[in-house]
Amino acid sequence: MATLDYVEVPSYATRLRSDQSSHDVRPAPKVITSLPRPEHSPVRSATTAATPLSPTKAGTNITSMLLTSALQLPSNAPAAPRMYGAKKGAPRLLSTRDPLSIPITTNNFRRFVAKSGPIFWLQDRIEEIILWKRNWKYTLVWMAAYAFLCYFPRLVLLIPHIAILGVLLATHPAIRKGENLDALPPRVTQPMPPTQPSEGSAEWLANLQAIQNLMGTVSDAHDIAVKFVPYLTYSSPYTSIILSVALATFLLMIPVVNMLPMRATCLVLGLLPFFVTHPFTQHSLVPAIHIGLRPLMNAWRFCALRVVDDDNLEDKHWRTELREVELWENERWTPGGTNGSEDNTRTEGSWSKTNLKPGERKAWTRGRDGWSGVSGTGEVSSNLTFSLGSGWYFVETEDWRPDLEGSWAGPEGADEGGWVYTNDVWLDPHPYPLDEWKTAGMTRRRRWTRRIYYNPSSSM
Repeated sequence: MATLDYVEVPSYATRLRSDQSSHDVRPAPKVITSLPRPEHSPVRSATTAATPLSPTKAGTNITSMLLTSALQLPSNAPAAPRMYGAKKGAPRLLSTRDPLSIPITTNNFRRFVAKSGPIFWLQDRIEEIILWKRNWKYTLVWMAAYAFLCYFPRLVLLIPHIAILGVLLATHPAIRKGENLDALPPRVTQPMPPTQPSEGSAEWLANLQAIQNLMGTVSDAHDIAVKFVPYLTYSSPYTSIILSVALATFLLMIPVVNMLPMRATCLVLGLLPFFVTHPFTQHSLVPAIHIGLRPLMNAWRFCALRVVDDDNLEDKHWRTELREVELWENERWTPGGTNGSEDNTRTEGSWSKTNLKPGERKAWTRGRDGWSGVSGTGEVSSNLTFSLGSGWYFVETEDWRPDLEGSWAGPEGADEGGWVYTNDVWLDPHPYPLDEWKTAGMTRRRRWTRRIYYNPSSSM
């Protein structure tokens, strides 16, 4: 009697798919997925800016309105949240000097808005000098002063005296009024200038606008910094690699630091921001370098995004086959509009899916040519219906990603957002729009991809 030997198949084994056509009469399952969301993708897209409040418009009781809408304290909120749970006799710091109270918050906020004008005045002057927004002579004077301090660093101790003398000379009556110093009567006491604007005035609202923008800048900086926190708190598998690289470079930098001339190093590092923010660098040098390095930069960004996606994959994804499905986003240029940017005077038109002509390709299509798609129409609604083969599923840990390389369009690739620009009839692809297209019409398209994986157990 013949015996049969059975072989146990390991759980991690991948089933080999036959090259022969399948005769499975079962229909392919349809998987529903949402459209790509450019506003949530790693590529920033232009968003419509809210109408700003002009500082010249008067407001009534604006402080109370802001704090009432922004702060809603619970009834059982502790008066000293930072001291909550602390040991008795713990030292009080400046942040815990006064108890938490809406009246105190309202009063201090009103006082801060009225008295913060010099802070933002100094911020504006620094920005004008560093970004070359004032006369170039002012920036050169400050660069020369910084270079002088780099080679004579002990003069830093004289900066407080220089600041006081500068304020006294700038506010001297003879200089302000253009009068002769000897013609002034002796011991004339000038009236004290107003220390703070009245609430609701243009200056007060200007301070409030500056505080609003500063809060937004701090929030944006926090959002950018928080992305790197997992890599520094051992919440990522790459933390150990970063630690090793940091230790190795630290040991290598020790002898290098001793060889660097400190004065020259401080001079170069201090003048570097002035060189980076110069109009020639911003409008000529950086665009030329960006155009030359665009394909390489897009490839690096794509690899970085793929590394992040691979890091989020689960074990079931690594043990099977991965493929990609693609989708195409199409837009047309309309001259004379705006793209929602704050400076509408610089825009000559707008890109939008609503600008597409009747009878041409739709906003979202399944084929590169813009016509082949679902049911042969090429039209895609708010949800996509993909007919994936049996056992194929979308990777749950990632969403649609834009193709930043644009290798499908030719060697020039795409721009930093993954867009490939074409003429009015969707031909002659370029990574940037040509000037002659703005009058005759131009179009653009972008490829989106999403990975799918094969699950052998579900196809049985």
